[in-house]
Amino acid sequence: MLSQTHKVIMALLFSAEEPLTSGQVDLCLEEPVQLDEIMAEINEYFEKEGLPVWGQKIAQGYRLMTREEYEPWIRRLYQNQGNVKLSKSALETLSIVAYKQPITRGEIDAIRGVSSYLKSLLEKNLIEIKGRQEGPGRPLLYGTSSHFLEYFGLNSLQDLPKLKEIEEIMNVEIEDGNEEEYVGNPAE
Repeated sequence: MLSQTHKVIMALLFSAEEPLTSGQVDLCLEEPVQLDEIMAEINEYFEKEGLPVWGQKIAQGYRLMTREEYEPWIRRLYQNQGNVKLSKSALETLSIVAYKQPITRGEIDAIRGVSSYLKSLLEKNLIEIKGRQEGPGRPLLYGTSSHFLEYFGLNSLQDLPKLKEIEEIMNVEIEDGNEEEYVGNPAE
């Protein structure tokens, strides 16, 4: 049986537009709570009852997610609206920003060897301006946004795969001949 605190947190999860943080819960309940413990209990309840949702920790908070087996119906509901489609070039630029942030456009272009795709990534809210670099011209510094974490289902940037892991995966895919362009939502 769930306590009133569990039920209030479930209501907050259903209502939150962004991942629900421990600070927000403490403010709403007017007392500190152990959100990680409560979410584990809520997830256990969801699992036991066979409910189609669960709470995932992303972007330093929790968000209700639907279980993967319900994806076909959800896809029909939205008819693929809202998917962020990334070309290989945009994904390359986003990867550089994620691993090297804060970084300037010039540094990104130097790594890629070609012009970067910052405008489309800014429009999709996957990156944001983090400030200006000291020095001549004071170029803008770019970094990933909290939407980036949500989109890729990450709790923090430390959850990104290590560069060595990516290298190993890429070597296996190239050897297998399975190199493909990425388009679509990684959560699908």
